[in-house]
Amino acid sequence: MAQKRRSNAKTAAVLASVVVGMVGLAFASVPLYQMFCQATGYGGTPALAKTDQLPLVASDRVVTVRFDSNVHPGLDWQFRPVQTSIKVHPGEQQLAFFEATNLSDEPILGRATFNVVPHKAGPFFVKIDCFCFTEQRLAPGQTVSMPVTFYVDPEMYNDVNTADVETITLSYTFFRARDDGKALPVEAAGKIGDRAAITIGGARLRPNG
Repeated sequence: MAQKRRSNAKTAAVLASVVVGMVGLAFASVPLYQMFCQATGYGGTPALAKTDQLPLVASDRVVTVRFDSNVHPGLDWQFRPVQTSIKVHPGEQQLAFFEATNLSDEPILGRATFNVVPHKAGPFFVKIDCFCFTEQRLAPGQTVSMPVTFYVDPEMYNDVNTADVETITLSYTFFRARDDGKALPVEAAGKIGDRAAITIGGARLRPNG
């Protein structure tokens, strides 16, 4: 009987460890997934630049980069690209601007998610610096200009899967940050989770109205 009790206790301890591990993995899965996407470009997520990647030799080819802006319904902001598109030589560092205005009568903390279409171009669209790397706090009525510095890796044209890409769309969706001190309605909170996943995965986005 004593041996059986020891066996049961050992089994229970193993099962408890498995449960704790699964809970920990569930909490870590979202940031880990975001890190994986940013490192690999999976799902149209742009890669992040490393210092040893610069400078690059510019290609003679030209690719059109379009800019798209979206705002979650729970965020009372206006958000738009200053330029709708630019033509770039892959390998050249480029600078583009977006503009955001807080239309409410209270300060709001916002955060932007982003992706690239076509998704296969994600690993070759590299961000050097971006307003989306940090949360943005806007005072009531405040308008800010937000830059993004990037380049298109010329290796895109050495890959048979992306050699035909002539246009890339960089899309952002701004939503209200959860830690801005304001409680979100239950419905809005659910939609924020959905929108963040949709943006990372590259499905359709709601145009900024």
